[in-house]
Amino acid sequence: MARPIKETPILFGEDARRFEERMKNPPKESPEERERRLRHYHVVMQWFENGKKYEDELRASKNS
Repeated sequence: MARPIKETPILFGEDARRFEERMKNPPKESPEERERRLRHYHVVMQWFENGKKYEDELRASKNS
């Protein structure tokens, strides 16, 4: 059985101010960082697709 989700903590004072500032001004990503992130994303998605193909091939060979 799943555990209940804990209550979200409430921030006060300096912690709240820093959090709000970070939400308003997220860190900027350089073109090189974006390209690297997207390249990694595509590699992982390719792994996922290859894994699905492999699973389908295994199922097909077991059913034959």
